[in-house]
Amino acid sequence: MSKTAIVGVTGSLGREFLSILEENSVKSSTIFAVDTNSPLGTQVSYGEDEDIDVFNLEDFDFSSVTAAVFMTSEEVAKHYIPRALSKNVKVIDCSGAYVMDTDVPLVVSGINDEDVWNRAKKGIIALPSPQVTQILVALQKTTQSNKITRLVINAYVSASVYGKEAMDELFTQTRKIFMNEPLVDDEQVFKKQIAFNVLPQVSEFIGEETKFEWSYNAEIKKILGTDIKVHANCAFVPTFIGIGEFVNVECENEVDVDEIRNAMRETKGVVVFDKHVDCGYVSVNDVQGEDDVYVSRLRQDISVENGFSFWCVADNLRACTARNAYNLFQMNIKKIGVKC
Repeated sequence: MSKTAIVGVTGSLGREFLSILEENSVKSSTIFAVDTNSPLGTQVSYGEDEDIDVFNLEDFDFSSVTAAVFMTSEEVAKHYIPRALSKNVKVIDCSGAYVMDTDVPLVVSGINDEDVWNRAKKGIIALPSPQVTQILVALQKTTQSNKITRLVINAYVSASVYGKEAMDELFTQTRKIFMNEPLVDDEQVFKKQIAFNVLPQVSEFIGEETKFEWSYNAEIKKILGTDIKVHANCAFVPTFIGIGEFVNVECENEVDVDEIRNAMRETKGVVVFDKHVDCGYVSVNDVQGEDDVYVSRLRQDISVENGFSFWCVADNLRACTARNAYNLFQMNIKKIGVKC
């Protein structure tokens, strides 16, 4: 029986991916749960009634699997993916380590996943960051009928982008503020107060912009084409899971916002909830645990020619990364011999 290694199962994203596998009746006997620094006896939940053993990544024999899904940090992925490739393992990488490698396709399921393994010269396919994925999913049908020339994005990002430690820090800071306790020992991840605050920096700086902002430009151009112009502004907001984005879109030719709305409604994985009344929109808090990208505030942008704008929100862990990885797992990994 062919098996798949799921690497990074004790992290927030890895646990979400395991949940999706179990919900879709993927048998635990077809997967190996793997993570770094996992002592003998470590287990992780697989559904409500089953626990599965976690193998230590350093000692794991990749010759025992046909495919591997990496849900780790970039550093871990760069170190261990070559080990998997040396054993002829096909890899889906969610870490961002290979995003800009020209021989590694950057893939969103349903958008550019055709014949993907034949395009994967190194045996790897990479997933774009969740903040890019939710925009491209929302614009999927729009890009088929309209050439987009420019995107301006304002993103409001949750603590989960920095992992469990960041979410714990947000929780601890919030509690301490209510208890009137000092925060000096609890500003390790964000370096500042994140509770009840907004921080205009997501990830480290690369020149004048942050790496998070740079990822929009690099990833969207790799998927949609290098002639598109992209400008992104990103800030952390005190939420645990989810990303909200205002997106301004400029097209080469005239666009009709009603046609855009209908196209989004017909797009798999997109829900349009757009009522011009109080609370007639979807917020970040509404989408935790949801599989879809939600679109609201869709309107014509009269400040430019051929423009429109919209608000989109999604669960960055589940809808934009784990679900994308699962769809590729189903659609593409099966083609190379893994049976679920």
